[in-house]
Formats: sequence, C-alpha cells, structure tokens
Amino acid sequence: MKLLRKILFPIVPVYYIVTWLRNKFYDLGWKPSKSYTIPIVCVGNLSTGGTGKTPTIEYLIRLLKDEFKVATLSRGYKRETKGFILADDHATATSIGDEPYQFYSKFKDVTVSVDANRQNGIEQLLKLKLPDVILLDDAFQHRKVKASYSILLTSYSNLYCDDIVLPTGNLREPRSGAKRANVILVTKCPLSLSSSEKESIKKKLQPLTEQKVYFSSISYSETIFSANETSTFKQFDGRKITVVTGIANPLPFLEYLKSKSIDFEHLNFKDHHEFSTSEIEQFKQKEIILTTEKDYVRLQDDFKSEPSQLWYLPISFKIDNNEAFDAQIESHINNF
Repeated sequence: MKLLRKILFPIVPVYYIVTWLRNKFYDLGWKPSKSYTIPIVCVGNLSTGGTGKTPTIEYLIRLLKDEFKVATLSRGYKRETKGFILADDHATATSIGDEPYQFYSKFKDVTVSVDANRQNGIEQLLKLKLPDVILLDDAFQHRKVKASYSILLTSYSNLYCDDIVLPTGNLREPRSGAKRANVILVTKCPLSLSSSEKESIKKKLQPLTEQKVYFSSISYSETIFSANETSTFKQFDGRKITVVTGIANPLPFLEYLKSKSIDFEHLNFKDHHEFSTSEIEQFKQKEIILTTEKDYVRLQDDFKSEPSQLWYLPISFKIDNNEAFDAQIESHINNF
C-alpha cells in the first residue's frame, strides 16, 4: 500500500486543486451552502482514518443532553439501508451503522438519526420538531450544510499540518480547510503531554487568532464488560484471549493490553469491517473474545447464545481545560 501511494504521487496536485477549488466555490457562494434555524455542531476532520469522532460526539451528548434536546445525524457508513432513518428498538448496527448504533445503545434519551444526504436529514429532524441542537457526525467536508459551529479533530500522532492530500497522504482536502473550524481538538494525546509540547503543537498548527486549540486523551477502563457481566483481567488469568479489532488504529488499544501483561492473539480487520459468517464461526471457536466498544456493537447479536464469550473494553475521554471547552460550546448554543 505504501508503495502504491508513492506511485500515485503525481495525482496529488490534481486532487489538491480539485478539492481547493470546491472549497473556494463554497467560500465565494458560487456553490450553495444551507444554514438552519437551530444550532448545528459539526464534528469532523481533514484526515481519513480514526481521529476520535465517536468519543467526541459522546462527550458532547453528555455535556448537552440534560439541558437541551439533542439529536445526532450521521451518514450511517456501511449500513444496509438507504435514506433517512430514526433509530428505534428495531435498530441494529446493520440498519443504521455501527457508530450511530453505539450512540443509540448508550443514550436512550437522545435522538439518533442517519442520512447520507445531510440536508435532508436535518430537514426531517426539523419537521419532527425533535431537537434543540443537532450534532453532525463526520461532516466537515459536507459543505452543502453550513454548520453553525465546527470542531476539527486531528490526531496527536498524525497532525494535519504534517500531512498532504490523498492519494499519497491522508488529507481529504488541503490543510487550509482548517480555517473553517471554530475549535481545533488534538486527540489521542499521551496522558503525560507537557505544557511545552502543547505550545509546540499549537505553533505547528498555526490556528487563526479566533480559533481555540484543545487537547484530549483516551484512557481505558480497568473493567471489561459482556452483555450481562463485568469482570477484570485478573479473572481471566490462564485463559486464552483473542483480541478482535475492526478500527482504523488499534495500536493504542493493543499497547494498553500489553501494559497490563495480557497474553493474547490479535485478529486485525479494516475499519468498519463487516464480519462474515465464517469469521463469526471462527471467533466462536475461541475461548474468550475481547474487542473494542465500537466492534462490540457489531458482534453482540452473533453471541446472544454465548454472551459470556464476547467482552469489550470501554474508554474514557478527557479534554484538558474542559471547563473552557464546555463553556464555549454551551455559549454558542445558548446565544444562537
């Protein structure tokens, strides 16, 4: 893959020009971008791959749900359905996508919806008079919608300022697109990140004067969960653990397990992988399957007869200086 990306380098200038022109047309109003009567908070990134959008959306849900009627709107990547869908008791990861299903499973008091056509999705939610605020998941490049507030994520280990556009790099659009963001959130930072390193990163990102930069980190739980049990790793001593991941970057997850001296084999799949019947049968031959929360929502229905065989490790999401971050989001919504 790395060799292919290098071979495709001559396409980089073409991709750059096309995406730059597209943004310029929206900036100049030559392509229409629609605004709405309620706050639309967009969470997205410039890069392909995992930058922590799901935990960021969940953080915002927890922040806002007690004061506002919150709706999430996602594309519903790799779902087997089309059009606008509201999550209900019949929803599955297959019908609405794994990440929206995770939102629905964890937050029953929040409206969860999917639609690849974000304009239509927002209009459907407004017709139903369901939300006070809509959290728009992974839509930074969806410029047909003019979000009232944009949070741009960039991973600590792969800052957008150090990258180039596809197909050789990982950027979906030129780095100049970062200027559209209200907030830049550096995600997946080490827990020990120093103040001096934060300042160094800020200088590299070169935010606009009005843009605030925040830093977030992920930590893993000491407790693991199945459908109806909780446990600790110590209770699995001497048992064979198979780790299954279908996420963009499983390395932090694996490093955490190693730090806990967990002995495991790892079955790695691409992000949003659709597990086949034969793969599920392979998993069922294992003694213990441990996975991420995101993968768990896609696998749990296949282990209903053996729920104690499938376990997941949840994460905690922390934003440094979260009081200022929270106040900025709440102020936007209250003053909209």
